[in-house]
Amino acid sequence: MIDRKSWAQLDGKLIILTLVLMTIGIVNLYSATINLPGGEFPFYQRQLFWLGIGVFFGLLVFLADYRYYEEFAYPIYLLALLSIVSVLIYGIVVGGAQRWIRIGFFNLQPSELMKIALILALARHFARYEMREGYGLRDLIIPAVITLLPTLLIAKQPDLGTALVLVFILLSIVMFVKIRFRSLLILLTVVILATPFFWVALKDYQRSRILTFLNPDMDPLGAGYHIIQSKIAVGSGGVWGKGYLHGTQCKLQFLPEHHTDFVFAVLGEEWGFIGCGVVLALYLALILWGLNIGMKAKDRFGTILAFGVTAMIFWHVIINVGMVLGIMPIVGLPLPFLSYGGSSAVVHLMGIGLLLNVRARRHIF
Repeated sequence: MIDRKSWAQLDGKLIILTLVLMTIGIVNLYSATINLPGGEFPFYQRQLFWLGIGVFFGLLVFLADYRYYEEFAYPIYLLALLSIVSVLIYGIVVGGAQRWIRIGFFNLQPSELMKIALILALARHFARYEMREGYGLRDLIIPAVITLLPTLLIAKQPDLGTALVLVFILLSIVMFVKIRFRSLLILLTVVILATPFFWVALKDYQRSRILTFLNPDMDPLGAGYHIIQSKIAVGSGGVWGKGYLHGTQCKLQFLPEHHTDFVFAVLGEEWGFIGCGVVLALYLALILWGLNIGMKAKDRFGTILAFGVTAMIFWHVIINVGMVLGIMPIVGLPLPFLSYGGSSAVVHLMGIGLLLNVRARRHIF
């Protein structure tokens, strides 16, 4: 358990950044969903509930010394992997995707939990098998298997966005711990040669999303509708925005999924370039501070753990904002702390708990 010295080292800057983003998320979500039927509880109230659950689990993650997680990283990974397998067997189908399992009165998305489990497993592996001269391709077989097993299972649900995040987490950590230049060239060549096979393996709607990303006007009322409406919403906000609660694209239901994947478009329409710039600056500060925590960690596991969590947040922001602005294909990925979604909120707050954990114990050895 944590002692007084660790409480004294609690990172106020990270907590404030997270709380500010959460507050902006709730305020923005209220506007995005004010005209949506939310049942007994409005969407923003449900999100508050999930954020509370996330804070609770983030606190639990913080309480135990992060070095204990190194010992239990593989069991945690296996449990997360089994939960993903259970989704394919017992999962419920929502919107044509089988990604959730019912637990009591709510739905859980195990693929979100796999992000934390994968980071723990990769951090343990690279912490215990250090190659100062850089890792070769043979050295990366185990990390690749650890990553590809859940990636393939998640892609089958289908959930291309989460599958890509797992791959990007692996690639980010590999670049961080250093890969040999020759191995990097071979890996890039393999990826390029495998691209046609990846294209064939995609489902029709996924290929359609990529094609419409390149040319949204080819199907403006179908696959290209999301991108077109999103860019209209963001562009119509101008410099200062239309004003809070005055966004027309979401209020008139032109913008699909405006409380989940495209919540950033609501922000852009109502708060304009300035509002978007402030939020992106907050994300940048959070990411840079996460890297700072990793650099100041006193052991290799803590360094890689902090970097992995930061990479997870980074790729979520880059991919989500990129698809909202039309510079990346739509893959269905939430924006941390802003998009509506229980599992995502809990997992990202658990990630913040890990960062706080590493930061608080950097002097306790």
